[in-house]
Amino acid sequence: MADPNSYPFYVVNFDPFAFRLPEGFFLEGVRWYGLAYLAGFLIALIVMNVYSARGRSPLSKDDNVSLITYLLFGVILGGRIGYMLFYDFSAFVENPIIVFQIWKGGMASHGGFIGVLLSILIYARSRKVSFWTLSDIVVSVATPGIFLGRIANFINGELWGKIAYLPWAMKFPHSVKYGTPIENIPPRHPSQLYEAFGEGLFLFAYCQLRFWLGKPPKGQLSGEFLLLYGLVRIACEVFREPDEGVSLILGMSRGTFYSIFAIAAGVGIIAYARFRADRKLSK
Repeated sequence: MADPNSYPFYVVNFDPFAFRLPEGFFLEGVRWYGLAYLAGFLIALIVMNVYSARGRSPLSKDDNVSLITYLLFGVILGGRIGYMLFYDFSAFVENPIIVFQIWKGGMASHGGFIGVLLSILIYARSRKVSFWTLSDIVVSVATPGIFLGRIANFINGELWGKIAYLPWAMKFPHSVKYGTPIENIPPRHPSQLYEAFGEGLFLFAYCQLRFWLGKPPKGQLSGEFLLLYGLVRIACEVFREPDEGVSLILGMSRGTFYSIFAIAAGVGIIAYARFRADRKLSK
């Protein structure tokens, strides 16, 4: 093991608030995390409008705004409820009202996926549009939001990685007891950044290439997204410290365990999409 003092480890100690409100307001201020969500949806809307303008989407620009609204509620409600059920169920049972206290933080990406799924299903039925067409569009624009969300996790100094004495390791003051001297804080993997680039930028590049250059059957891109997300998430979980106070499942972190279901769903959707396409060609 390298000498702990051999590298000038960066200390992650940002203000989680982009700006604070005067005392007396209901909210203390506007957090970077909230702005990340807002920016993610804005980028998704812009890209969806490009799809519409170039004839790659059956939706108009007004339809895109409506779909984004559905997705906004799906992500927030699904992510929040998923966090309470998957990561903090005991607190939820003790006081169910905390599920609405979104400003206190706590969102689960897997729960967000479920919320998005339900939102797409409801929107597709209400507008009589193919569910799989919408699903492929949504997964191709979702990853910038994931990227920005992980960057916000990094700014907040949360969801840190495991202890590592590497040149790019960083110190997270929230990972130790309050008041611990900086020199006594062990450096860790900046796992939030690993996830930002893996779950965010890599998947965005992949989905955009497949959407514009490839011609996969309807639904296959959705399956590929779930499959790759699960694999990338499991890889990143190797470097991420399991959430404090959250028990493992079969010796695996919750993120790894739930990602297995994402992989299974992805494989199943790919198989189903290809089966439908082959069946259509054979007629």
